Amino acid sequence: MTFKQLNIKSFTNKVVTFSAPVPSGRVGFGILFFFVFQFSFAQKKEQIGTETVNVVKPYTPTISDAFKVKETPSLDEEGTAKKETIKYTIFSFPVASTFTPSKGKAEGVEKEKQEHLFKNYATFGVGNYGTFVGELFVNHDLDNNNYVGGMFRHHSSQGGIKGVELDDRFYDTSIDLTYGANEKDLSWNFDLGYQNQIYNWYGLPTNFGSTMTPSNRAILINGIKPQQTYNTITAGGKIAFNESIFNEASVKFNHFSDMYGSSENRFYVKPSFKIDIMDTAIKTNIIVDYVGGSFKKNYSNTNVEPLKYGFTNFGIAPSFVVLKDDWTLNIGAGIFYSLDNVKSNNKFFVYPQISASYKVVNDLMIFYAGAEGNLEQNTYQDFVNENPFLSPTLNIAPTDKQYDIFAGLKGKLTNNVSYNIRGSYVNERNKALFRSNDYTEKSTNENYAFGNSLQVVYDDMRTLSFYGELKADFSENVSFGINGTYSSYTNDFQSEAWNLPTLKLNSNLNFNVTKKWFAGIDVFYVGERKDQKLNSDIVYIVAPSPITLKSYFDANAHVGFKYSERLTAFLRVNNIANQGYEKWLNYPVQGFQVLAGVNYKFDF
Repeated sequence: MTFKQLNIKSFTNKVVTFSAPVPSGRVGFGILFFFVFQFSFAQKKEQIGTETVNVVKPYTPTISDAFKVKETPSLDEEGTAKKETIKYTIFSFPVASTFTPSKGKAEGVEKEKQEHLFKNYATFGVGNYGTFVGELFVNHDLDNNNYVGGMFRHHSSQGGIKGVELDDRFYDTSIDLTYGANEKDLSWNFDLGYQNQIYNWYGLPTNFGSTMTPSNRAILINGIKPQQTYNTITAGGKIAFNESIFNEASVKFNHFSDMYGSSENRFYVKPSFKIDIMDTAIKTNIIVDYVGGSFKKNYSNTNVEPLKYGFTNFGIAPSFVVLKDDWTLNIGAGIFYSLDNVKSNNKFFVYPQISASYKVVNDLMIFYAGAEGNLEQNTYQDFVNENPFLSPTLNIAPTDKQYDIFAGLKGKLTNNVSYNIRGSYVNERNKALFRSNDYTEKSTNENYAFGNSLQVVYDDMRTLSFYGELKADFSENVSFGINGTYSSYTNDFQSEAWNLPTLKLNSNLNFNVTKKWFAGIDVFYVGERKDQKLNSDIVYIVAPSPITLKSYFDANAHVGFKYSERLTAFLRVNNIANQGYEKWLNYPVQGFQVLAGVNYKFDF
């Protein structure tokens, strides 16, 4: 047998150094006991020698057998005994019971009766100044798809404005008919209409005939026949497709004329196309807009041939919308070619049509901005609708709205209160403005040439404006709104921005008092405007300064009573402050006005 010397580990104490092998079994236990014993007396200051112990028995470790649970344990015979089969039978028989549960009753929910929507209505009202209003609207379904409809309107007054020497009556009557269809893939309608308007040039200058004798002045005024009549014939239609590249198209023709031989025709067609490319929809509007007309004479009554005008505008406006996160971007452009059919002065225009919006705080605050432009077709009919006291001697030309740069914030302060704040800068060429005509006091004048009519002048203008709006629905029964616009004008040729106010304010409050009674208030404020009128019979060393028209405030109110779901009575009060303010120079309005009437709804 070969003996092998084991490794020796050393333990050092302050006093004793002990070296011993590290065997297994009892030898190792003894060494450990000896070490602990020696360490316990390590504080004694005695010198203990060292020695080496040689173990002559080799260290042969062994591993004890571990107990392993068998995968399938053996069971005792008692646990593996065979179970006996038990047979049983259930005898069912009815159980007599006198218990009867009570039936549950659903809690009733009070449903509000839905108001019936009538397809037709008629309105009738009368008031002071000999005022009469009437409306009749009818609509009838021919079958599941086709329908016909019509609207009749009339508004007239016998005049009676304080201080007015000429006839100031007016009439406005119109009738419109429509026929259309709503089908599965498209809807279309055809319209036909006629309108008759009668106004009077009653706005004589305040100092008119001041150099005449009273009798001569009376003769001159009695010889003025200030009535002007306008007639409009319209025909048009619209078609819209539900799923098609050809999205929709509208076409309209207007013939406008007056009792002084003026005549104007306007025709426009506006088809629209929509193409989806991947996730982006590209929309393209095509515009063909023609206007042409003539006036028998100019204002000074010196021309031999009629004043003619005519413009045909061709335009195309492609655009597409980009949606990304909270951004919405609308990118487009307007390209126009304008033909001057009378003077052959053709022009080409390109306009930006770009807008963007960003949700700063969801729907609570949305920032928006853009730059847009357009070629606006001016017409005699549009001018008359805005100001019926124009002389039939106008110069008609389109307005080149080069750009309108704007930015603002809109959103909600609460769930029921919304706001909109906007600032804009507009650059326009050939901007149309209303300005009073100069005049003489000759009996040979036309009925509109005594300083009692207005003209249209054009100017290149820049307009800086700020707009603010606040709307609130306090409840289902109360709503409120207010808005205002401040504008600053810069002119290139005219000395003032004629008849354009610097400040405009509007406000309204509507509320339901009870289920039967309702009421509302509307107020508006228009700031000062500038106008100019010269009496050419007077020799001016220096032309007089422009005339300032005073600002005015107007308050209107209405109250109504719903007698039934069909019949409603109403009372309207206009110009509550009874102010004879001038909307146009020397054209005061009617004072305190009262109108009472009824509205009746019905079905065929």
